[in-house]
Amino acid sequence: MADTARPKAVPTVQVDNERVRVTEWRFPPGGATGYHRHEYDYIVVPMTTGMLSMTGPQGDGQALLTTGKSYFRQAGVEHDVINSNPFEFVFVETELKQGGPR
Repeated sequence: MADTARPKAVPTVQVDNERVRVTEWRFPPGGATGYHRHEYDYIVVPMTTGMLSMTGPQGDGQALLTTGKSYFRQAGVEHDVINSNPFEFVFVETELKQGGPR
């Protein structure tokens, strides 16, 4: 069940075409994406160093993200991502859409 009292992370789509979608995510302290499922493979590039919490079918967890240290995940990930820091956390997510020219 979603925590409706939690502030929302703010997505700003920077690029959206037939091959990729690039979104900047800004999380206020305690802010969350809301529970979601990734339909595409994706890459996250943290713009801030800090701790994010996740909750999903595999349980709860935390990850320390470091500015500029990117990571990749395959489509199908389900989770809610929460800023565990007392400061704004920012990352850029690039989703890799299927069917683009090769």
